[in-house]
Amino acid sequence: MPLPTQALLFSDGAWREGASTQPLHDKFDGAELAQVHVPDRAQVDRAVRAVAAAQATARQTGYERGAVLMAASALMRERRDRFVDAVVADTGFTLTDAGREVDRATETLQLCGEEAKRVAGRMVPVEGGPGVRGRIGFTLRKPLGVVCAITPFNAPVNTVCHKVGPALAAGNGVVLKPAPETPLTAVLLVELLLDAGVPEGLLALLPGGAEVGQALLEHPVPAFYAFTGSTRVGEHIARTVGIRRTQLELGSLASTIVCADAALEAAAGLCVNAAFRKAGQVCTSVQRLYVQREVMAEFGALVARGVADRVVGDPRLPETFVGPVISAEAADRIESWVTEAVEGGAELVHGGAREGSVITPTILGDVSRDMTVMTNEVFGPVVVLRPFDTLADAVAEANDTPFGLAAGVFTADLDSALTAAQQLRVGTVHINETSSSRVDLMPFGGVKASGTGVEGPRYAIEEMTEETLVTVGPARP
Repeated sequence: MPLPTQALLFSDGAWREGASTQPLHDKFDGAELAQVHVPDRAQVDRAVRAVAAAQATARQTGYERGAVLMAASALMRERRDRFVDAVVADTGFTLTDAGREVDRATETLQLCGEEAKRVAGRMVPVEGGPGVRGRIGFTLRKPLGVVCAITPFNAPVNTVCHKVGPALAAGNGVVLKPAPETPLTAVLLVELLLDAGVPEGLLALLPGGAEVGQALLEHPVPAFYAFTGSTRVGEHIARTVGIRRTQLELGSLASTIVCADAALEAAAGLCVNAAFRKAGQVCTSVQRLYVQREVMAEFGALVARGVADRVVGDPRLPETFVGPVISAEAADRIESWVTEAVEGGAELVHGGAREGSVITPTILGDVSRDMTVMTNEVFGPVVVLRPFDTLADAVAEANDTPFGLAAGVFTADLDSALTAAQQLRVGTVHINETSSSRVDLMPFGGVKASGTGVEGPRYAIEEMTEETLVTVGPARP
C-alpha cells in the first residue's frame, strides 16, 4: 500500500485538513512526497480541548488499556514493511536502521501494554507515626489528564511510542506533535492505534513546526509535556509551561572509553555501529571515543577498517550503511565543523566527503579539546578519536561537558568498571557496551543539561500519573 500523500490532522475523532499546507520532501533525492496539513491556533485549541473532554469521561480499566496496546504491538508487527517505508521516506534512514526502529517500537508498545495492567500505588505505614493506631494508608495513581508529546525526527516511531504508549497506559489522553520532518510515520501510528482500539477521542495529531509547538506550550489544558530535542528548546519549554510537569530528554555529547585490556575487535565493531547508525543522528551516538594510548594505533585501525568500503548514499538500497542526514542545512553544518577541525590540525583518518545531504562516515584524530567537534553535539556521522593515559584522565574529560546522558566503558577490569560507573556523571553507564546501548524496558534519562525525567514504560507511567494518599481509620462513635 502506498504511503499517504496528504498528512492530515487528527482532531475531535476525525481526520481533518489544516489551515495551511506545506510540502514534505524526500531526504535523499528531494522529491516531493506529500502535503502536510498544519493547524492554526484555533484548530490546536479545538483538538486539545476535545482530548481533555474525552479523557475526563474515559472509563477503560488497566486491563482494557493493556489489551489495546498489546493489539497495537501486534498490528505494528503485521504492518512492519509499511512503517519501514514511512521511516525511510520521512528521515532518510537506511532500510536496516528503519527496520530496527520499527522493531523496537513494536517492543515498546508491548511493554506499555504489560505495564498498563500494573499501574498501582503503595502501602504507607502510617502507624509508624506517634499516636496513630488502627489506621492504614495507601496511595492511588491517577492519570494526569492530557499529555502533550513533542517528538524528534531521529526516532519517529520508537520515541513517539515511548511517550504516547505510557500516557495511554496510564489513562491519559494524548496530543502528538511530531517533528515537521516526519509526519507520515506519525499518521501511520495514529491510524494503527485507532485500529487497535484506542478511543478516538483520546488522540490528537497536530503536524507542524515551532508555531504549533508554541501554541501547545501556551495552552492551559495539557498537564504534562514529554519532549525530546535540543537543550535550547527544552529550556524554552520549561520556562513557558511553568510548574506543569515535564519529561525533557535533551542534548548530549556522548563518550565511550576503551581501555587497553578491552576486547578490542569486538569493541571496535560496536563503536562503529554506535557512531554511524542513523547517520550519527542519535543523542547517544559515540562522538568522543577515548582510547588508551598504548592501543590507539591498533584500535583506530580497527575502527577505520569497520567503515572501509561501506556503501553510502541511497537509503533504499539494502546494502547502504549510511544514508543522508536530515537536511542540506544539517549537512552544511556538519561539513563545516569537519573542515574547521582538519584546517585546525586534526587528522582526517577516514571520510569527510559529501554529496548532497550524504556525508561519508568520518573519523577524526589529533583533535584538540577546543574544536567544535569536541565541544558541540555533531549529530552526524562523525567520531573523534582521543587518546588517554589513565582512566581518571578519560573520565575527567568525558565529564567536562554541560551534558550527561550516557557513556560506555570497555574494560576487562572490574575495579576500572566500577570506578568509571561511580565517577561518570551521566544518566546511564554501560560497561562493555557503547554509550548508544539501550533496552527499551530500562529507565532512560540524563543529568545536567541532558534533561529531566525518565523514559522507559514503567518509569514514564509513574511520571505521567499523580499520586493521592488515602488513610482509613475506624469510624469514631
